[in-house]
Amino acid sequence: MKILVADRQIVRPGDCLAILEKEEALPEGEFKYFPDRHIYIYKNKVFSDVVGVVSTNEGNLTVIPLEGVYIPKKDDIVIGVVSDIGLSYWIVDIKSPYKAILPASDVIEGFNPAVHNLRNYLNIGDYVLAKIAAFDRLRDPVLTTKGKGLGKIIDGIVIDIKPSKVARVIGKKGSMLNILTTLTKCEIIVGLNGYIWAKCPDEQTQSALIKVVKLIESKAHMRGLTEEVKMLLESMLGEKHGE
Repeated sequence: MKILVADRQIVRPGDCLAILEKEEALPEGEFKYFPDRHIYIYKNKVFSDVVGVVSTNEGNLTVIPLEGVYIPKKDDIVIGVVSDIGLSYWIVDIKSPYKAILPASDVIEGFNPAVHNLRNYLNIGDYVLAKIAAFDRLRDPVLTTKGKGLGKIIDGIVIDIKPSKVARVIGKKGSMLNILTTLTKCEIIVGLNGYIWAKCPDEQTQSALIKVVKLIESKAHMRGLTEEVKMLLESMLGEKHGE
């Protein structure tokens, strides 16, 4: 495959990203779509389907949308907000076109709707850290809080960013997230739907973290961002952390 674009280059829908070798090309008239990577193949060419930033990590072409919503995938870790309560479940807003369902039986052992009041466990407006247990686009995604660290968020803060910028906050092989956690000493969990939970040692560090996360969100398409974030954090917290 001959890649025609540079890593981190901004592309538009229909832009040609690469040309396939003869043996990789599709038969005449065939079309292949990769929605999770925002690319499609027609004949011997690879195209973008969104306005976004190209990632050519290890030769795998992906376009990261500059705008967009979160599309659930099984086993994704997400942070959601309880938006409604049914008789035997909570409805959780995960910044997706689909409203997520968290069954009461997942949270309350031996759940009995005649006995248990769901509001005593999770109320409207509460944040919850969960995993996508099931999703097939034919029904709303089902969440689970069974797992280490999952459940109602009772401390720390939640930072809201666009889902399309999550990959930049994490960075290649976790590079950006590693800088954030190392320099701030905050506990950080990045929900793949655009909510970030953080528990910092003090308010000054918390404010610095919020500032750099918003910087990453606004400059996600820029080169050299990792180094800029590192320098900014060191300037704000270096003396505090004895560096």
